[in-house]
Amino acid sequence: MRLVFIYGPPASGKLTVATELAKLTGFKLFHNHVSIQFVQSIFEFGTKTFWRLTNKYRLEMIEEAAKEGIDTIFTFVYSKGEDDKFVKAVLQKVRSNGGQVHFVRLYCDRKELARRVKSSQRRRLGKIGTEKMLSDLFRRYNLDLEIPFHRSLSIDTTNRTPRNVAKSIARRYRLSSRSD
Repeated sequence: MRLVFIYGPPASGKLTVATELAKLTGFKLFHNHVSIQFVQSIFEFGTKTFWRLTNKYRLEMIEEAAKEGIDTIFTFVYSKGEDDKFVKAVLQKVRSNGGQVHFVRLYCDRKELARRVKSSQRRRLGKIGTEKMLSDLFRRYNLDLEIPFHRSLSIDTTNRTPRNVAKSIARRYRLSSRSD
């Protein structure tokens, strides 16, 4: 099992790139907000119970995919320090089942993030949808850094198409391709 773990700040293009990468490779896509919306259907966003269950279900899904040998793409907003325990648990679950994790950090110019964050598609998916919400997140969390304990492929998405970024990821990690 190969897990492509795509992380970066809101509006950096994680889901858009992951969708293109899934088309190129045939990997399953486990989008971050699937687990958030699932747990949020009962528990208030941000509460202790909300985060405990969200992380539990994410880890269980990733572990089962690893056990079954299902190549997967996962998207995530990483905050240094806050999320290190979760990321290490993902690595452990995948590796203990014979899999490997490929980390991809997407980043983007702040002005471009502010422009992208306002898209109607983001609001429909229940994502951060205003420049103020984005600024508040950057004030509270360190969202610009690479995961410190594992090497990542870092890509600036400011001026690149999602398809181009996905192709770069597929090439770098030699992911099987169904086309091109």
